[in-house]
Amino acid sequence: MALTKNIILNHEEINHKIKRIAYQIYENNVNETEVVLAGIDSNGYILAKKLKTILSKISSINPILCKVIIDKKNPRNDISTSLKKQDYENKSVVLIDDVLNSGTTLIYGVKFFLDVPLKQFKTAVLVNRNHKKYPVKADFKGISLSTSLNEHIDVILEGKEFRAYLK
Repeated sequence: MALTKNIILNHEEINHKIKRIAYQIYENNVNETEVVLAGIDSNGYILAKKLKTILSKISSINPILCKVIIDKKNPRNDISTSLKKQDYENKSVVLIDDVLNSGTTLIYGVKFFLDVPLKQFKTAVLVNRNHKKYPVKADFKGISLSTSLNEHIDVILEGKEFRAYLK
């Protein structure tokens, strides 16, 4: 019973937040024919797939999925993507992750994409924590939380019931 007290977002709320983020991405890219949804492996990529599904339903924009592989424990290690650089060059790109905590993963993801000329670059997260180590922000966010540094947020986006927990 104690675990339910730690639920930040339930399944319905997560779906609502994802839909709202998809509309924000659409509004920000209304004149684009394509937008690259670059999801950080693994939950960021799952979130990107869900955003792609909604964007395809609500707009004529062609959302292109891109998996971004970053070693979250050692983000300085080589970063790779499922697309070649020329596949997102001069396009609108949205870098997506589940939780923005210290900003380490997101800032290294941003740095990776800075090597390529882009039309527009934005970031999206489901949960934005207010503990920034780096000057990075989420342009699109589901929810913002002020938590203690000792607390951890766990997002589950697979299975029948999505959940975001505060541990």
